[in-house]
This record gives sequence, structure tokens and C-alpha cells, in this order.
Amino acid sequence: MSTPGVLSSPARLDLLLLAVAVSGISFSAPLIAATAAPALAIAFWRNAMAVGALSPVALLRHRAELRGMGGRTLLLSATSGALLAVHFGLWLPSLHLTSVASSTALVTTTPIWTTLLLRMRGHRLPRLVWAGTAVAFLGVVLLTGIDLSLSPRALGGDALALGGGMAAAGYVLIGSAVRRSVSTTAYTYVCYATTAALLLVTCLVSGSAVAGYSGGAWLKLALLTVAAQFLGHSLLNRVVRCLGPSVTSTAVLLETPGAALIAAVWLGQMPQAAAYPALAVILAGLALVIRGDRRRTPPPVPRTER
Repeated sequence: MSTPGVLSSPARLDLLLLAVAVSGISFSAPLIAATAAPALAIAFWRNAMAVGALSPVALLRHRAELRGMGGRTLLLSATSGALLAVHFGLWLPSLHLTSVASSTALVTTTPIWTTLLLRMRGHRLPRLVWAGTAVAFLGVVLLTGIDLSLSPRALGGDALALGGGMAAAGYVLIGSAVRRSVSTTAYTYVCYATTAALLLVTCLVSGSAVAGYSGGAWLKLALLTVAAQFLGHSLLNRVVRCLGPSVTSTAVLLETPGAALIAAVWLGQMPQAAAYPALAVILAGLALVIRGDRRRTPPPVPRTER
């Protein structure tokens, strides 16, 4: 058993994978901005393409595991996928109703809701976790600001973004629970399939075109799937089992300055002067969360990673 407060070798590996995951999801905003397709359709295709790529592995190598997943595990995996669909379905439209700054700041309240939900479930979290969560969120606010408006349209967009952050917290927490007994491949396959199905229905109901794009748009969708979905969300689902929901959700806050830096290199959009100190503040908050989370006695984890 690992000594509380000391990172084991598997934990260090998961922190490295977490860094790769954050880098992957940081490509999300720049790629979405550069893709000539409706936002909800982009969200649908990144999940649908992921399901298509996972199908050969999931149905051939994990068929027995998928068949053996109990009703409760399947329901939880599907619920996680539904929450991911809600996250996309609420946040992306909010960008057209309120300012990008407000939408970004409010949707990244995910670690706050994650911490509160853990407390409501009876988990006593160290003060360092609470403090680190607050410090990391402060870093996002330093970069984005919260440009709240009292107009009904803007308030509606703010509410959608806030709901998207809450849904993402549920997605992380349920994924953490399911991953204790189910492999990353089996869980993400059921999760992404549910997300894709629900987003397809949403696209059809809202009238968002799901086809007819240029070749360049399809290429960007494929890149988005590889970067944000496989290297991003799938690795987050991989590491949440060991690192826990508090650390994982707090690390996602690094997406905001990460996207700004990627846009600077790729799109020539120089980040605000606050991007660098904000990155430092978020990293400091994440370090506090990791330190506080390591002080707790880790829960039992299955020995094998299937």
C-alpha cells in the first residue's frame, strides 16, 4: 500500500498521462473554431468517430467484458455518456448567447461541483483540496474574467454554461466509479456511443447539418477526434481511476490557458498577457489538490488494468 502523501510509480505515470490528456483537450477550442461545421454537429462527430475507431477493439478484444457488464454498470456508463452529451449540448450553444469569457469561466466550475458532490456523498476532503480548487479556478478567472450581463439572453447563456460545468462534474464522478471495475475501452465505448446517439438526436431536432462539409472540415473533425477525444477524454477516463475525480477535474482547468497557447502557435492569435500568470496560478492550485488528495488513504484499486 502506498504511503499517504507519497506518489507511487503508477500515480506518476497517471500524472504524465494526465498532462497528455490536458494537452489533447486544449486542441478542442482551436480546432472547433477552425472547423466550418455547426458546433453540435462537431460534438456529435467527435464522439461518433471515436465509437467507430473503438468498435474493432471493443467488439473483438473486449466482447466478453461488454457482455459481462451488469445492468447497473451499463446504466452508469450510459448515464455518464448522457451527462457528457448534456455538457456539450449546454455549453456550445451558450457561446452564442453570452460572452466567451463568461461561458468559459462558468463551464470550468466543474471541479467546484465535483468537490461539493464528493462532500455530499460523505467524503471528507482535506482543506488543501478545497483551497487548491479555489486557487485553480481563480487562475481561470484571471484569464477569462466573468463579464456578466443582466440581459435575458446573456443570463440564459450563463445558465447554460453553468449547467454544462455541473454535467461535466457528474460525468467525471460516475466515470471514476465505473472505472474501478471496468476497463477504459469498455467504459468509453458505452459512454461515447450514448453521447453520440443523444447528440445525433439533438442535431436532427435543432436542424444542425451533420453532413455536406468540405474535405478540410472532415480532416479537422478527424484531428479533433484524435486529439480531444482519444488523447483527451479517453486518457482522462483512464487516469481518473487512480488520481480520483478531484485531481482530474481540477487539471481540466488547464485547458483554458492551454488552448490560448496553442492558438498563439497554430493560429497566430497571441494570448493575453494574463495567460502566463494564470497558467502558473492554475498549476499551483492543481499542486495543492494533488498534495491534499495524496494525504488521504487511497481506496482499494483492482490490481490489473484491463
